[in-house]
This record gives sequence, structure tokens and C-alpha cells, in this order.
Amino acid sequence: MSDVVILKEIMDENFQDYKKTSMFLAFPKCDFKCFRELGLPISMCQNFKTLEMTNFMVKIEDIFEKYVKNPISEAIVLGGLEPLMSFDEVINLISYFRTHGCDDDFVIYTGYRKDEVLDKIERLKKFKNIIIKFGRYIPNSKKRFDGTLGVYLPSENQYAENIC
Repeated sequence: MSDVVILKEIMDENFQDYKKTSMFLAFPKCDFKCFRELGLPISMCQNFKTLEMTNFMVKIEDIFEKYVKNPISEAIVLGGLEPLMSFDEVINLISYFRTHGCDDDFVIYTGYRKDEVLDKIERLKKFKNIIIKFGRYIPNSKKRFDGTLGVYLPSENQYAENIC
């Protein structure tokens, strides 16, 4: 098990992606499936500017310490580009938090459909309090309120599900 993750950004307090104040971790990889499938340039991606950010390596232990010392954050949101493309790191991160006594919600923002990641969902089910936001970003789609997340999602095909 690796004790580091590669990220683009850590936001100690994020208020826009989940109903609870969250630490936001931006992961660095994406295959831009949303735009390839639509035949659109990746520059239309709402997270395109994240590509320009520098990758950095951080110890999971340091993320954990930063999180538990923050009295405001109550959850961890994994997003950025596509966290499921860094799945081993995601598993290691969640595992570290759980084995160190933190059962706070982990929210994973993915552009994959649920049927595309069933194997990953099965591996995540061993943990408590895992929520996944599924679905591709579709430019100019109607936004929709998601009750699980407590926020508006930018595309009407997107939804979140508490998987365990």
C-alpha cells in the first residue's frame, strides 16, 4: 500500500460540492470521456483549468492530519479531474482514514456511469459512508438538485448514490 497520493489541489474547506463542509482533493487524471463521446473539444470541460495546475505528491498521513485538525470540515470530496483513474490511491486514502478512526463521508465525483465501475463499487463497499456522484458532464444541460449531495449538479443525467 502506497502512503502517498498525487493531486492537483487540496482545499481545506469547500462548500459547493456537498451539503457538509468538505475538504476537497483534486485528482490529476482524466480521459475526457465526456467530450470525446460528444465530439467536443476538451477545453469545454468545466474542470479544464485544473489541467494547468501542477501535480504534487502528498503523504496520506499529512492529508489526514490536516483534515482532523480542521474543526469546520465534516466530509472529504474527491474530484478534480477523474478520481477513479487513480483508484488505488483512492482506496489507500479511504483505508487510512478508516483505520485511523475517521468514518466521515467520502464523496467521489466521477464522470463514469454506475454500470462502468461496478468492480470499483464492490471494492468500496467494504468501507462506511461512501457516496458516489455518477454521470458525464453534458454542456448546456439542465442542472438538477441532488438530494443525496444537497447541491445542484450541472447535468440532468448526473446523480449521487450512497453505496454503503
